[in-house]
Amino acid sequence: MFGLSGTMTFGRSGTLFPDYREPGACATRRKRGACEALNNANKESFRFLLTQPRLCKSAARASLPPPEPVEAGSGDPPLTHVTLVWRGGVQEDWLRFGKPVAERILNRRTRIESYAPGQVFALVRWASNDYGTVGSTLTIAQAAGFGEPFTTLPQVDPGAQILLSVRSWPKVRQVFALIDAIEDVGIDPCDVAPDHWHHVHNRLAGGMQVRSYSPARHRDWLRRRKLQS
Repeated sequence: MFGLSGTMTFGRSGTLFPDYREPGACATRRKRGACEALNNANKESFRFLLTQPRLCKSAARASLPPPEPVEAGSGDPPLTHVTLVWRGGVQEDWLRFGKPVAERILNRRTRIESYAPGQVFALVRWASNDYGTVGSTLTIAQAAGFGEPFTTLPQVDPGAQILLSVRSWPKVRQVFALIDAIEDVGIDPCDVAPDHWHHVHNRLAGGMQVRSYSPARHRDWLRRRKLQS
């Protein structure tokens, strides 16, 4: 697999990795079986993460200064910066979909992607230690503009409006399947109505069936967005 500075062609929705493959086993020795599920709860941790302290700090945040914020008086719109770290088998961050307006490669393992206000992106974060997977999350968020409320998120500066958030690998895979279904009918998930992601989040949290996102509903959303602009 290519690293963050590789030259792979872009896939669907403008992402570098069009279809996610479940994180592979780390090259280091594990204290679990090779065929064991990645997201089984660790009985010895008692819900405390056993990640080594050195893995809890972002490489970019530890060694490089964050991007300079844009003042409200300037003519440029504020950008939301997403830091992605790829350390195979240890920490793997990537975007399921998203169309950044700018990208900065810090090193072979870290890059920063920037989004303009209103843009939607799906951030996937996976982490593991010697005992197995310690975290699998998928967050669909919308970049905020001047004066708009936002929620702080790990590796997202300064934050974003959360449309959907799930934890644990089974739920992440379930959202992946819903995104695939939207792409199969020719709809870019970056342009999906934000209300639909709210609906998916609430239905998954309640263990209920999620309504499909049809082309007719998408056309209605595009007309509504045009009227609001």
